[in-house]
Amino acid sequence: MIDRIQWLGHGGFFIQGPPLIYINPWRVARHTFHADVILVSHNHYDHCSLADIDKLRGPETLVIGSELVARDIPNCRVLRPWQSIAIDRASIKAVPAYSPNSWQHPLTDGGLGFIISLNFFDIYYAGDTQIIPEMDRIRPDIAILPIDGNGTLTVNDAVEVVKQMRPRWVLPSNWGPLTEGASELDAIQFKRAVGERAEVIIPTVPLRLSFETET
Repeated sequence: MIDRIQWLGHGGFFIQGPPLIYINPWRVARHTFHADVILVSHNHYDHCSLADIDKLRGPETLVIGSELVARDIPNCRVLRPWQSIAIDRASIKAVPAYSPNSWQHPLTDGGLGFIISLNFFDIYYAGDTQIIPEMDRIRPDIAILPIDGNGTLTVNDAVEVVKQMRPRWVLPSNWGPLTEGASELDAIQFKRAVGERAEVIIPTVPLRLSFETET
């Protein structure tokens, strides 16, 4: 399953299905196939990009997000924390994502992470979050964790989450050329700090990113 997850840059990911699932697409190239599902964790511009959603959205695409996200995206299906929806062979559960020690992602904004259960694997996309008590309930096979520390997990925080959750594989997010304050060196540092606790996959920088300014 790990080889079917593709990094799109920053906090964006693509999971090959079925169903075809995009998470927080931003500055992506238009794809030949429409997404079956687009998951949007919160309403910040670098995660909730209407222009990129429009590139990937077809007549049957289901866009899922929080109440704040649904105010910006027409026909968005709202999931609240711990609610689930079944789509084709996948089960998608929304989980809380927030920052107790930062103004950037307050609990009141209703930010989400997602647990995607597909092909007998549980994939945890943490979203923009710091360490929160709700993580005690999550035991994924694959964890996608932010490492930028911009109101989210720092590298050291993400290592602590790995120790707690004990996933088999981990992918760092919120780093690279589209991310302020986190580079490939941070991803490498994270991998070294995790050590043998899990297999950290550092994806290559996407080649099909679209860097044009959206209007």
